[in-house]
Amino acid sequence: MVNLNKIELKKKGEAINLTKSNRQLGEILVNLNWGHQGQRKSTGFFQNLFAASKKIDLDLGCLYELSNGEKGCIQALGNAFGNLNQMPYIQLDGDDRTGAVTGGENLRINGDKVAEIKRILVYSFIYEGVANWSQADGVITLKYPAGPDIEVKLDEHRNGKIMCAIAMIENVNDTTFKVERLVEYFKSHQQMDIAYAWGLNWVAGRK
Repeated sequence: MVNLNKIELKKKGEAINLTKSNRQLGEILVNLNWGHQGQRKSTGFFQNLFAASKKIDLDLGCLYELSNGEKGCIQALGNAFGNLNQMPYIQLDGDDRTGAVTGGENLRINGDKVAEIKRILVYSFIYEGVANWSQADGVITLKYPAGPDIEVKLDEHRNGKIMCAIAMIENVNDTTFKVERLVEYFKSHQQMDIAYAWGLNWVAGRK
């Protein structure tokens, strides 16, 4: 049965433009959620210790480029949470360390400032745990007022690489955004940066 309230971008390069309501996009919510496939409840100290070591902490973040040329990064690592109502008009809500929080992690984009934003690269990276994307079972869902949810599943796995460039959100004629599926994996922030020609300087960070 087709879900008319959700569109899934299934193939690399597949894209869709956001629709507007009353000439505005409104707030755009990009949600990251993940689970732990194959993990069962266990008993005993050593079993629980082993299970804990298998947990994965995924982080949501983005690279952004504004229309005035400003570029930057928003993520919990380094406490770069952004701002929804001032530049860069993008804000990260919180940091879910386990994947157990029902709401996951959220990036909020001020769609009414579409003319100020050139492009946004939405990504996730494994902050803690083995670089096992197939175990993480991650999914990105983009929600906005005027159209159906847009979903991108992290179902093309490249285990051993901690970074996943999930989607590119690009300005279209200063009136809306195009959302394109990427799901490309990299060994580091810097490698991903180079691949998409962002040109930021990267240093090690903590949270």
